Amino acid sequence: MATSSSELKEEVKKKNKEGLGWIEWLRGWFYVVYELLFQRITASHLLNPMPLPPVNDLTCIVTGSTSGIGRETARQLAEAGAHVVMAVRNTKAAEELIQKWQNEWSGMGLPLNIEVMELDLLSLDSVVRFCEAWNARSGPLHVLINNAGIFSIGEPQRFSKDGYEEHLQVNHLAPALLSVLLLPSLIRGSPSRIVNVNSVMHYVGFVDTNDMNVVSGKRKYTSLVGYSSSKLAQIMFSSVLHKRLPAEAGICVTCVSPGVVQTNVARDLPRIVQAGYRLIPYFIFIPQEGSRSALFAATDPQVPEYCQLLKSDDFPVCAFISQDCNPTNPSEEAHNVETSHEVWEKTFEMIGLPSDAVERLIEGEEFACRYGAHNE
Repeated sequence: MATSSSELKEEVKKKNKEGLGWIEWLRGWFYVVYELLFQRITASHLLNPMPLPPVNDLTCIVTGSTSGIGRETARQLAEAGAHVVMAVRNTKAAEELIQKWQNEWSGMGLPLNIEVMELDLLSLDSVVRFCEAWNARSGPLHVLINNAGIFSIGEPQRFSKDGYEEHLQVNHLAPALLSVLLLPSLIRGSPSRIVNVNSVMHYVGFVDTNDMNVVSGKRKYTSLVGYSSSKLAQIMFSSVLHKRLPAEAGICVTCVSPGVVQTNVARDLPRIVQAGYRLIPYFIFIPQEGSRSALFAATDPQVPEYCQLLKSDDFPVCAFISQDCNPTNPSEEAHNVETSHEVWEKTFEMIGLPSDAVERLIEGEEFACRYGAHNE
């Protein structure tokens, strides 16, 4: 009787959990600091730029590809021969980049195969329109790289026009909607891959599925809370998606950590922190180095085998690739299967899709999304 009573107390404790325990919190920050201090050492075996296997037959969509990691990812895939779609909010900037790359490119006398499509992750309507336009081509998609993200350090809480906290929408909800709605094209491109550019900061994240927008007051909102929670939610959702996709669909789902990278995020940092960024360039990756884990997950032939191994072993978390391009374990909280399924259900509710959308898309069924052109 005592044993069942203690189990019941433990169950109640888990259900009432409102944040990370202090040991979990300290462990999370240990991982963050460790990655900052030692990432260059642990990744010293990698070449820069990273050599890629033949990708001439691949079609790749890269979100947020006008700057930082996404820019390097798109450029290197295109130079390796892939057909690259830059899914971006600022299409003019993308067109100018493509022109610059074409002028600098001298490979085999052939132009780079890149195009631009408009995508604004702060608008779920825009995500649906993008997917409808892409799926209408009835062509294959081999790699979807959900790279775009925001970390508005020190900024007050802001919400999208859809009513969701901006970190949550850009870093999790919009990529989740994009991944699900592009499943028909990914199935046509099978074997195909979904690569989510995540962050070591998820180790200090916590997801309250009853307060995804962090507005209840149970937790004080900071940009760090918004960012780390959204990255953890992305891993949790990806883990359930990884399990729900049948092997015959031929789609593998991975999350990657790019490391601590000097990107446009730094321009939003306090001046004293920006000064620190400039003082420790040895520790921080440049975007080309930060793109390596995403490129590895998108092209290495052993990644699908690893994903399938995790699925066959019934591992609770999807594949997570560290900045040194080795498999690693995400946070302890990411292994919480119950919360992951709650995140899955809540995410579908928020993005306006039925909870069985994945299964229905695999079967070739059509259904309406709450967002999209038909709502305008």
